[in-house]
Amino acid sequence: MDCNCPDENASMMEESQTTEVILVRHGETTWNFGGILQGQLESELDELGWRQAKAVAERLAKEPKISALHSSDLKRALDTATTIAEKCSLQVIKNSAWRERHLGKLQGLSRREAPVLEPTAFQAFTSHEEDQTIPGGGESLNEFYDRTTSALEEIGKNHRGERVVVVTHGGVIRMLLNFAAGKSTPGIISNASINVIRKHENGAWFVHSWGDKTHLNGVGVLNSGFGGDRESG
Repeated sequence: MDCNCPDENASMMEESQTTEVILVRHGETTWNFGGILQGQLESELDELGWRQAKAVAERLAKEPKISALHSSDLKRALDTATTIAEKCSLQVIKNSAWRERHLGKLQGLSRREAPVLEPTAFQAFTSHEEDQTIPGGGESLNEFYDRTTSALEEIGKNHRGERVVVVTHGGVIRMLLNFAAGKSTPGIISNASINVIRKHENGAWFVHSWGDKTHLNGVGVLNSGFGGDRESG
């Protein structure tokens, strides 16, 4: 689903204590292109990924009053965030809490290899049991949820009434969209897409928009937006 990025007057943010978090998925990587499960392993932005990073940076440079830029410390996110920082004159605040879900023994395997080479781990990954960890040090859904929502609440606490950008990963964005919406959200989390959630003055989070990739017209995206969750592409 393609939605517009926030277009309300910035005064809306000033007049209330509504906090806005703009979640950006990192640009495409060599492993994204190859269909490899990255998890918390490192992989490089490919040529298209760098173009996507520049395109989203140019888009965000037009958004008023961005007060802070946070990022996962994994290189694919950090490189995307650095590109945004240079365009928007911001400093990158990196935090391992914004990392992708740890996928245990599945990390580094292709989506075709994973169920064949590591069937137990793959079954754990696709399980709906929220406390099921993935063999090889992988996180359960509950652990992933606690980590990512805690990071989000910290943003809400430290940036009340502000507009903040967070550069992170597909699985993280999916988890936070589901958290803010109170239900499972459909659609692909594309590389370099923009997804916006807000926190009311009463403390409740809600989804403002998601899946916006209009800034990537003429740049391109993968048909698969697979991240660290089983539903992202």
